[in-house]
Amino acid sequence: MGCYDCCMRCLGGVPYCSLVATLLCFSGIALFCGCGHQALTETERLIETYFARNLQDYITLAYIIQYYQYFIYGLASFFFVYCIVLLAEGFYTTSAAKQTFGEFRSTMCGRCLSSSFIVVTYVLAVLWLLVFAFSALPVYFFYNMDATCHTIDVLTETPASINQLCVDARQYGLLPWNAVPGKACGITLSSVCKTREYRMTYDLYIAAFAGAGITLLALLTYTVSTTYNFAVLRYLGRKGISARC
Repeated sequence: MGCYDCCMRCLGGVPYCSLVATLLCFSGIALFCGCGHQALTETERLIETYFARNLQDYITLAYIIQYYQYFIYGLASFFFVYCIVLLAEGFYTTSAAKQTFGEFRSTMCGRCLSSSFIVVTYVLAVLWLLVFAFSALPVYFFYNMDATCHTIDVLTETPASINQLCVDARQYGLLPWNAVPGKACGITLSSVCKTREYRMTYDLYIAAFAGAGITLLALLTYTVSTTYNFAVLRYLGRKGISARC
C-alpha cells in the first residue's frame, strides 16, 4: 500500500461530524466564557459608578456576579473534557477503529455507553437552550439603553424632553427598589453610553450571546452524531460497514 493510499485510508476514518462539532463547541465556549466573564466584571463597574452610590445597594448583585464567574470556570472545564470524550467516541465508531483493531465487534458495554452519550448530550442541549435564552437578557438591556441614548442624541435641542428619558436598573432586577439613584437620565445617560466601558460591555455581551448560539449548534450536531454512532455500533457488528460521523 502506497503513502497516498495510507493517507486516504486514515482520512476516511476521521469522524468529521464530531470533529466539526468539537471545533464549534470549543470556539463557542471560549467566546461565551471569556467574554461573559469580562462582561460581568464591567457590568459591576458600570452599576457601581453610575447607578448606585451605596455599597449595600449593589452588594447582592456583586455576589451574584462572583458566583456566575465561578460557574463559568467550571463550565469551561466541563465542556472541554466532554467534547474530547465525544470526539473520542466518534473515532471509536469509525472505520479507523475497525482497521486498527480488526473485525468490529459490538458489545453491550459499547452500546450502553453510546446510548448514555445520546441522553446526556440531549439533556445538555435542552439545558443550554435555556442558557442561550438567558444570555440574551443583558443584550436586550444594553440594546434598550443604546436605543434610549440614540433618542437623547436626536432630541438634544429640547432639554425638558431629554430629562424624561431614563434607564432604570431597578426595573430589570439589577438593583433593589430603594437604591439611589438607581437610574440614569438625560445627559447623564448619554454620557454613560459614550464611555469606553459601556461600549466594551455591550460588545462583550453580544459576543457571549453569539458564543452561546455556537455552542448550542455544536450540541445539536453532537446529538445527531451520537445518535448515528449508536446505530453504527449495532449495525457494524452484523454488516462490517464503515462509519464516518
